[in-house]
Amino acid sequence: MDTPSQNRIAGAPISWGVCEVPGWGYQLTPDRVLKEMREVGLAATEIGPEGFLPGEPDAMAQALAHHGLQAVGGFTPLLLHVPDHDPLPEVAQLLESYAASKAEVLVLSAVTGQDGYDTRPELDADGWKLLLSNLDRLTALAAERGVRAVLHPHVGTMIENGDEVRRVLEHSAISLCLDTGHLLIGGTDPAELTRQAPERIAHTHMKDVDASLAAKVQSGRLTYTEAVREGMYRPLGAGDVDVEAIVTHLSARGYDGWYVLEQDTILTEEPRDRGPVEDVWTSAEHLRSVLRGAA
Repeated sequence: MDTPSQNRIAGAPISWGVCEVPGWGYQLTPDRVLKEMREVGLAATEIGPEGFLPGEPDAMAQALAHHGLQAVGGFTPLLLHVPDHDPLPEVAQLLESYAASKAEVLVLSAVTGQDGYDTRPELDADGWKLLLSNLDRLTALAAERGVRAVLHPHVGTMIENGDEVRRVLEHSAISLCLDTGHLLIGGTDPAELTRQAPERIAHTHMKDVDASLAAKVQSGRLTYTEAVREGMYRPLGAGDVDVEAIVTHLSARGYDGWYVLEQDTILTEEPRDRGPVEDVWTSAEHLRSVLRGAA
């Protein structure tokens, strides 16, 4: 029998190689991606990068409804530390499409302003002050529209490592997107963070990681993109993330948010076999098993 949490498992286009980074790789069509999400039994999807789904809110809602999927929300890369750039107008416009598609979660990422996630600058005191202020402003704006804003710590962004995550938790009101892979690669144990601060986690991106490849990213022997290409992200249960402990901590706290299966993938061509959906199947079945155990 399905538990309520099992009906909160969603997909993300990046698991099919669909990404906002220029030159990331071969991009599959929305029709194939959404169709395969339903084949896996997923209830919803994140929206994906700009242009993946129709930009007009009603058309986006219709495209999702055609495949029997709900919109969760989406990964939204924003400049949050630049003095002459106000992110609020852009987000206010985006939230209009959220209303039409009934999306619930605005997943914010504090990008550097550079393409990709292979290098990043460091924030000075003024940059931190502005970034934290913008996080709180965006949290309030989203709440006015009935949407939950969360910050996604992410490799190659302004919030990547453990000290930066702690600074956000201590000095802003925003909740977190617990991305189990990006946290581990950035040096934070996602299971320990979930144990310490489950009340701050409102959204999850569930992925597994080959820790040996993650260590090469941390040491600079591989760029982030090179490691993804080499298979750093693994299906749930096939890597070094303690998925069971994470789900156990969240379940004990009464977590009722989404579990988004998100295994970053780079494709070079149209798959000749089943393609990325095979790994998504594996992750979905593993997560369902863990959720049954936690229940």
